[in-house]
Amino acid sequence: MLSFPDLITMEYFKLKFKGLIRSLPLIAVTPKIRVASVNLLGDIELSEAISREVVKKIKTVDFDILVGPEVKVVPVLHEVAKLLHKKSYVVCRKTIHGYMISPVTSKTNPPLVIDGKDADLLKGKKVVVLDDVVSSGKTINAICDLVKEVGGNVVRVVAIFKQEGL
Repeated sequence: MLSFPDLITMEYFKLKFKGLIRSLPLIAVTPKIRVASVNLLGDIELSEAISREVVKKIKTVDFDILVGPEVKVVPVLHEVAKLLHKKSYVVCRKTIHGYMISPVTSKTNPPLVIDGKDADLLKGKKVVVLDDVVSSGKTINAICDLVKEVGGNVVRVVAIFKQEGL
């Protein structure tokens, strides 16, 4: 947990996007690598601005449903689906939850899981995969594999941010 002195000395990355400015804390992921930590949860203004830009990029793509990982990209999944008049979207979870019926788990690393109802929803559908940040590509690849495993067809992959150097 960060203490008050840690917050005072923490460094930040200034994100400027469509007239919005956010100070993102730089978090050490290894002794030599720090990344700006973006969290879209609760930031309606930034989530809506990003969603409008995502819509511009995919509005001509012929697709049925959006799929993304839990949890930080969920506000954008919701808003993009709403703006494009889609009836639903699917969230890939990291673990099986009690509400799930016949969950389907990927055979990838990281393992992801979707409810059996969502697996049925994806079967035969054209899918756009949306993630907030891509660093190694493992999560996006795991989502694509899971969509294919349940009979969906990934027609586009979109990442909002990409880690520098990729």
